[in-house]
Amino acid sequence: MASDFVLFGPAHLAIMAAVPASAAVLARLVRGRERLARQVGRALGCALLINELIWYGYKVRVEGVRFPEGLPLQFCDFALWSTILALLTLKPSIYEIAYFAGLAGSSMAVITPDLWAPALSYPTFYFFLAHAGLASSVLYLTWSGLLRPRPGSLWRALIAANLFAAVAGAFNTIFHTNYMFLCRKPASFSLLDYLGPWPVYLFAGQALALVLFLLLGLPFRRRREGVGGS
Repeated sequence: MASDFVLFGPAHLAIMAAVPASAAVLARLVRGRERLARQVGRALGCALLINELIWYGYKVRVEGVRFPEGLPLQFCDFALWSTILALLTLKPSIYEIAYFAGLAGSSMAVITPDLWAPALSYPTFYFFLAHAGLASSVLYLTWSGLLRPRPGSLWRALIAANLFAAVAGAFNTIFHTNYMFLCRKPASFSLLDYLGPWPVYLFAGQALALVLFLLLGLPFRRRREGVGGS
């Protein structure tokens, strides 16, 4: 089923704008109130968790159990569950994975959504609530001051992402699936369309991920250099 969602239409632009705007508003409301900031973070984590569980229930009800399809082995699943755990536990090591993998992956998903259902449908609503909610939540954790990437976190997050990709790749090999689009590109338009054919786009995607991770880490590198030079 083809989606009638208009890429970069008014609704799409509004969703993209809402991601940083909602995070900024929440961060502003809790600034200087650490206990409230933690409570809001946990509430966001619970909201993302409930949204995901409802989605799993919907998938089983509508499609039944479709093993080996439908498992949480996509890159955004990795980022989403890392974000949920970061919100609920506030552990720096988990947050750092969510920060780099979540913002890099889910931002791309929001900008170039891989949709298959009508715009006014629950699957489309879920898609944007999960991906936009993930990105907004990670920005909230960062802008509220609850957590910040530590030195070396970029490389730890990249290694964790590649380990997850290795698991997904092994699963693909055994069960002939296509998790993380490691075997072929998605049917709808995506950033991968600009990265060459298989397997070239896998290596190009790795390079792109590194560039995005470096850009995401740049503000904190500058801040540390500023502190060290003062």
